[in-house]
Amino acid sequence: MKVPVVDIGPCTLCMGCVAVCPEVFQQNDAGYIDVIELEIYPQETVNEAIKYCPEDCIRWEYR
Repeated sequence: MKVPVVDIGPCTLCMGCVAVCPEVFQQNDAGYIDVIELEIYPQETVNEAIKYCPEDCIRWEYR
């Protein structure tokens, strides 16, 4: 299964991924970006979030 992953180290919390793909990305109570657990992720909108991430901290991972 293909799952989006956010590397929170370089993440600047620009919230672009949340704006582009709120069904997948959210800011948690600690202030970091989380990936919402889904059975299937919308590839097109996740790819858009990956494309526009200024720190390149979002990627696909196979599990």
